[in-house]
Amino acid sequence: MAQAAERDLEALVAISSPSSDLQAAEQIVAVASAMAPAGAAVERLASSTPEHAPDLLITVGGPGERRILLVGHLDTVVGHEDFISARRSGSHLIGSGTYDMKGGDAIALALLAALAGREELGEAALLLVNDEEWRTGPFVHAPRFAGFDACLCFEGGQRDEGGADAVVVKRKAAVALRVSARGRAAHSGSAPERGANALIALAEVARIVDGCSDPDGPERLTAIPTQMEAGVALNVVPPSGELVCDLRADRIEAFDAVEAAIPARVGEVAIEVARDRQWPGMDSGAAAAPVLAAASEALGRPVVAGARGGASDASHFASSIPLTIDGLGPCGGHSHHPDEYVEMPLTGRCEVALAVADAILKSP
Repeated sequence: MAQAAERDLEALVAISSPSSDLQAAEQIVAVASAMAPAGAAVERLASSTPEHAPDLLITVGGPGERRILLVGHLDTVVGHEDFISARRSGSHLIGSGTYDMKGGDAIALALLAALAGREELGEAALLLVNDEEWRTGPFVHAPRFAGFDACLCFEGGQRDEGGADAVVVKRKAAVALRVSARGRAAHSGSAPERGANALIALAEVARIVDGCSDPDGPERLTAIPTQMEAGVALNVVPPSGELVCDLRADRIEAFDAVEAAIPARVGEVAIEVARDRQWPGMDSGAAAAPVLAAASEALGRPVVAGARGGASDASHFASSIPLTIDGLGPCGGHSHHPDEYVEMPLTGRCEVALAVADAILKSP
């Protein structure tokens, strides 16, 4: 598995595949399809995001009854102009998308091949989407896989404080809150009193949102204004603008209080609020515990449950597939940066993925 995953990883990283680039998406889908196990069924599914390339579904079967979904994404945040091709540096493979998440895709492809034909397996499906990094609409794929026995997602791996292999069983809910302001233009020098300043209104909303943060509270809510754009010219009172805030919490319901705190008007400026890129929370610790115990026993070393604040498509499946485990990709770091990397070789993380899948197949 590790030899196949390392070979496939370098081939995947060789293609720059930023979200929304149709040609790049088709290139990397073609490469990933060529990596499918012999006899696998290859299918294209409509993307959750309009104007994105169709997603890729690769399926293998067996004579048994267990059904396992593997999940990854082929798109990256890094644009073509900032793309870094793969290179080795000691025990690291550096390159755009290595950790987020082509390293995980490569392990998932290798695991799919290892599962094909297993006597306990009825179906193993690998879903690789092309819009995870910049999705704006609802996720459309969860209903198709409702009722599967397990979902394994291959976002980047991690270790606990003692250095043990860890996987992710808990994630915060997340949403991008988009706040639009509609004011009134006026000359900023001769008649500023005739205007209604959208920038000032958005700054007040940003202060309100920031005041809602309660990371140590019962919902571990963080409400962080991250982007603001307003104004049309140096000498014009800004008539409109937009503020984006990143909200995270244990439960998606915690975001209601943030929205409720935002006024419909600030002075003479009208305020509108919308949600983008919404992920539910995920907590599959109880369902995953016996699987991780069995995987640990099989490996002779611990595989421990961990948590992560970042969002993942695993969260979309957790409500309909209670046994959902994420973070099965390689260890590494610096996502979206020029020095993004994964640790090589991939043997240890391939062992974790195979042990977890084996425990699911053999579970009562």
